[in-house]
Order: sequence, then C-alpha cells, then structure tokens
Amino acid sequence: MTALRVFLVVLFGILVVFETMSLPGQWAHMAQQNPNDAHLRWPATIITVFWVVCVQVVVVATWKLLTLVRKDLIFTEAALKWVNVMVWAIAAGWVVLVGVFLWVGFNADDPGLPMVLFLLTTGVTVVGLVMIVMRALLQRATTLRSDMEAVI
Repeated sequence: MTALRVFLVVLFGILVVFETMSLPGQWAHMAQQNPNDAHLRWPATIITVFWVVCVQVVVVATWKLLTLVRKDLIFTEAALKWVNVMVWAIAAGWVVLVGVFLWVGFNADDPGLPMVLFLLTTGVTVVGLVMIVMRALLQRATTLRSDMEAVI
C-alpha cells in the first residue's frame, strides 16, 4: 500500500506540472506554429486541463479509499461516497471526450486522430463500467457486513 501511495503522489505531482505548464505551453506553441489553428488554443487548453483535473479527482479518491482500507472502514458509506466521486469524475471526463471525439470525427480530414480518440473513448468507457461494477460489489459487501454485524 505504501508503494501505491508513493506513486499516487508522484502521479499527482506530474499532473500538476501538466495542467499548469505543459498543456498550456503546448497549446500556445501550437497556436504560434499553426496560426490557422490558433482559435483552438483556449478550448484545447481548457478541455485537456479538465481531463487532468478529472484524473486528479480519481487519484485523491483512491488515496481516501486506501485510508479507509487501512482503518478497516472500507465497507462503509464513506467508501461508497469516494467510489461515487471516482465514477462521476470518470463520467465527466467521458462526456467531454465523446464530445471531442464527435467534433473531431466530423471535422477530420484523415482518420488518425479520430481513431486515437475512439480508442481513448473505448478505454475510458471500460474503466467507467468497471468502476460501476466495483461500486455495486462494494455496495453489496457493505450491506452484507452490516447484516452480519446486526446478527452478531
């Protein structure tokens, strides 16, 4: 569990660098190099930073769940709350990703970027659906634990 916490901190730090320097700088550079696409600078910056924030929310929720596991409180309503936070963050990112995929798909002149976005959309869909299944399993386990504690 310690290794996971270390890598969550590293991941969060990398994401902060991406959202504050790398992504805004990349889109500003793109606007300079391709003046015809300069109008995309701010929408692209906002969307990509939003995706990074969604990942950061999942990282924080994962940290909170690890804390609940350590305290043996994983089968509680508090854990369900953090899993719901993860599901909603993934769903929010997915909705924006589908919108970008559709916009790019209808405006692209070659299939490369739409195919990459389709792959990402499919991957995020799978992750979101797995989280929904895990939430249902956690909900069931929480109910069973509550029932068992009531009997004992």
